[in-house]
Amino acid sequence: MDWLDNWNRAMEYLEEHLEEELDLKELGKLAGCSAYHFQRMFSYLAGVPLHEYIRRRRMTLAAAELQSGEKVLDVALRFGYESPTSFNRAFQALHGIPPSEAKQSGVKLKAFSRIRFKFILKGAEEMEYQIVKEKAFRIVGFRTPQPSDAEESFRVIPQFWSEVGSRIGELLPLMNSNPSGILGICTCNETENHYYIAVASSAPVPEGMYEWTVPAASWAVFSGAGSLPFAIQDLQKRIVSEWLPDSGYEWAQAPDVEVYLDPPGGAESRFQVWLPVTKR
Repeated sequence: MDWLDNWNRAMEYLEEHLEEELDLKELGKLAGCSAYHFQRMFSYLAGVPLHEYIRRRRMTLAAAELQSGEKVLDVALRFGYESPTSFNRAFQALHGIPPSEAKQSGVKLKAFSRIRFKFILKGAEEMEYQIVKEKAFRIVGFRTPQPSDAEESFRVIPQFWSEVGSRIGELLPLMNSNPSGILGICTCNETENHYYIAVASSAPVPEGMYEWTVPAASWAVFSGAGSLPFAIQDLQKRIVSEWLPDSGYEWAQAPDVEVYLDPPGGAESRFQVWLPVTKR
């Protein structure tokens, strides 16, 4: 159960550093993935964004300290708030009362327990997949800066698809190699941090487009169909929460690849999710 051990070590680190600015790279390193992938996987597994979980845990601990007699300003500074106003806003958003009232006897407060990951056997639907080794391939297409915060990327990427949607037809004549389809690629590494809507191609790069080379890697390839973006998001969640923990693989340091076998936008679209993997 290395996967569980790694993730629980990451959660232990998180708990020990709630009074500091958390190092997302260290969290990812402990869990065996990148900082960006850690945020994505946490959201899928826990059902709550990482930043929201951190806020809830900090405000849970802050409430306990206020009840023990600590001053509001001291608690605010301890949990990284530079002013009582910002701390008051965060505290009241969770508990429904200002921090000063939390010191009173008999007041009702909310508590969010720390997360511990466990293996639970359940009868989920079967998931078919292939492990594919692919040589490096070049892509050509449109790109946008990829936010390092995974939750922000959930907003930016759909917006980018909307902006580029009318120009998808410009990509089709450029497609001349595998993987075949319209590609959505999140690079997310230390030197390249963009999201591409592109095709695999050896053609010259048209004006207004960009090229990039996807490194050679092994991918676990899953197929799906349904209404976008919900169907592919659901498949990605199942891959991370159901398949990956007990698969014998871990997320590799390579880009995610979405392959749209039909032009995105239809009521029923066929697609593939390519998850970069390496043996544990």
